[in-house]
Amino acid sequence: MAAKKNFPLRIDPALYEALERWAGEEFRSVNGHIEYLLRESLKRAGRLPGRMSRDSDD
Repeated sequence: MAAKKNFPLRIDPALYEALERWAGEEFRSVNGHIEYLLRESLKRAGRLPGRMSRDSDD
């Protein structure tokens, strides 16, 4: 697996708290859940690059 890209993310505290609760219900970290949500959104939009579209969903 390729190294992951790090970048800062500024997010509204209320949004973070909602993501934190949702991630916990899915047994994921907040970071992992954000990555999952972004991947699913890209799949639905048909914009996910080739290899990533075949990777598993956590």
